Amino acid sequence: MTNTHPTPVSVLGLGGMGTELARALIAKGHPVTVWNRTSARTDQLVELGAARASDPAEAISASPVVIACLLDHQSVRDTFDDHTEHLRGKTLVNLTTTVPGQARELAAWAACHAFDVLDGGIMAVPPMIGGPDAFLLYSGPREAFDRVEPVLAAFGEARYLDADPGRAALYDIALLTGMYGAVAGIIQALALVRAEGQPSAEVAPLLSRWLRGVAAAVGVYAEQIDSRDYAKGTVANLAMQTTGFGHLLDFAESQGVSAELLAPLAELMRRRVAEGHGHEEVTGIVEFLLSKGSTS
Repeated sequence: MTNTHPTPVSVLGLGGMGTELARALIAKGHPVTVWNRTSARTDQLVELGAARASDPAEAISASPVVIACLLDHQSVRDTFDDHTEHLRGKTLVNLTTTVPGQARELAAWAACHAFDVLDGGIMAVPPMIGGPDAFLLYSGPREAFDRVEPVLAAFGEARYLDADPGRAALYDIALLTGMYGAVAGIIQALALVRAEGQPSAEVAPLLSRWLRGVAAAVGVYAEQIDSRDYAKGTVANLAMQTTGFGHLLDFAESQGVSAELLAPLAELMRRRVAEGHGHEEVTGIVEFLLSKGSTS
């Protein structure tokens, strides 16, 4: 059934992502109020039907749901610290990139001022917002999520994780870390092809297909790391992989392609084999990454 009375929403912060969030809300029929420190950024949204707020207080007062998509944690506090009276009884959805400790600090601050905070991680780039491939992670009070989920649905799949305010930030950082690790490998692969005078575009479809297959191993790796049984389900042992990985780096250097993106991984693999773990999977190198207090 179509919601004939869409919830009013205010969006503060209109960079590339904030603008797309506001645009998606307008497309779904929500009354939208927008504010940005540089007011010219509101112009295109006002043309689409949004109301322009002159300051944060006006924007916050306009809606029961307030979306923050600002530069960083400090900018969130700078924007909202002087306007807590306007936030009372409302839900602040913080889609600003934070770390878990910052998300928990923000939730404690909100509780002192009688409003709810949902912390969110956006797993999409701006053009994906509102489309089928976008998904966003949320943590904080479950009742607050249930209350505003119809609003959040405008952005993409809304996935609730946990009452712990820091869970979404943790998973957001973890997923982004995985992404950049993959990007490093992709760039290295395409550099090798270019160094041979071949167009990278020709290998790109094959690389995409190969990486989809590699991604299927994520669940197995997670089981090994959670159980600390790095030999469980081993398909290619670390000793063999370390030898093969060395050949990749040697070839890159011979072609005049720096191996500096991947060299740290090679060193960790060699160390793990030297310590007698060559029969395990590559996942065992996680033991070098975790502090003593994190491995229990």
